[in-house]
Amino acid sequence: MGDYYFEDFNVGDRFQSRGKTITESEILEFALKYDPQPFHMDVEAAKAGPYGGLIASGFQTLALSFRLFFQEGILAAAGAGSPGMEELRWLKPVRPGDTIRCVMEVLEVRPSGSRPDRGTAKVRYSTLNQVGETVMTAVVYQLLSRRPTATG
Repeated sequence: MGDYYFEDFNVGDRFQSRGKTITESEILEFALKYDPQPFHMDVEAAKAGPYGGLIASGFQTLALSFRLFFQEGILAAAGAGSPGMEELRWLKPVRPGDTIRCVMEVLEVRPSGSRPDRGTAKVRYSTLNQVGETVMTAVVYQLLSRRPTATG
């Protein structure tokens, strides 16, 4: 796969990550560190809880989704961070044994008005489970470097 820069992203482009199966131990470890709610970190309490069993933290789903997408290399050359996101939605729980993958769709591209070396892409991340159900969506503003120009 070649390097992608700001100029290579067009409205409607879609990119998909590989899948990742989430284990019970990964859910428990994340919850103990970052989101210690009973349905994330206590298998027995989770059975009696609102989801009928252990589920991953939404923050874990968000972090894993970004990692899965970033590992595809599409943002490796030009990714320059993000000023934020909007419309974050957790739609279905992610459970131990689920395999998630992330699809990124380009919604808008805008050159920077103040920094000629970059632009912004507004993208939607949709995270799907192994049966194709959407478990999470987020609209993210991705800062992207422009393609370097030859000098000299």
